[in-house]
Amino acid sequence: MKESVVRSLSGIVYIAMIVFATLFSPASFQLFFVFLLFIAVYEFVKLVSLPKNVALAGTAILVVAAYFTPNEILSKFILLCIPLLILLAFLLFKNRAFKINAWLTLIGYIIFPFIAITQYPFLNDDYHPYMILAIFILIWTNDTFAYIFGKSIGKHKLYEKISPKKTIEGFVGGLVVGIIAGIIISRFIDTFSWGQWILIAIIVGVFGTIGDLIQSKFKREAGVKDSGNLIPGHGGILDRLDSFIYTLPFLSLFKEILNYVTVS
Repeated sequence: MKESVVRSLSGIVYIAMIVFATLFSPASFQLFFVFLLFIAVYEFVKLVSLPKNVALAGTAILVVAAYFTPNEILSKFILLCIPLLILLAFLLFKNRAFKINAWLTLIGYIIFPFIAITQYPFLNDDYHPYMILAIFILIWTNDTFAYIFGKSIGKHKLYEKISPKKTIEGFVGGLVVGIIAGIIISRFIDTFSWGQWILIAIIVGVFGTIGDLIQSKFKREAGVKDSGNLIPGHGGILDRLDSFIYTLPFLSLFKEILNYVTVS
């Protein structure tokens, strides 16, 4: 009982901090997620046994460099991590150990996706905080209903060796409800059309699930249950944001494609 209360309270505080930082101002949003980036880097280097001080110093350099890089150039660099993310997924589903250089993985799997997060809600230099909150809503909706469908009717395992509890039925159920949530979101947030929100919901459902599986793979190879213990009852930042950080580069690509089509 006490554990459930602690888990609920810490979850509420975690969500409240995200909402407040995102809505308060562009600066608070970016600073908050840069703060989470350093925590995520610390958790990741512990999992893969990289020197912490070097990794954190390198992260600081990349963050400062990103701050002084023009947005149109930075967005192209962010998209460079997509091939690495796809390769990580390929290795996962081939059931091979992660043999990619750990430093490259740190940059492409953690640092660049977090930088993508800090850039995502900006359109033509205007800040749209609800773009970020909508992605969180889609991820939470997908996760919740994937669990509900998986628990109630799930029979076929999605990828049992990595995540025994995930089922194909749960994945499909979460994806369908996520699409419905995307349509509902389109009624309140007009940044994208309803059709584009459906595509965003599909991207979130597919790549969010892959991100969750990849993080599970890292933890399984490290022999730990959680990546950290920052959020009581929930684990670390990577445990909470694994779907989010993997999805954002692909959402950034989708936004770039839409921008290119609109301009053309």
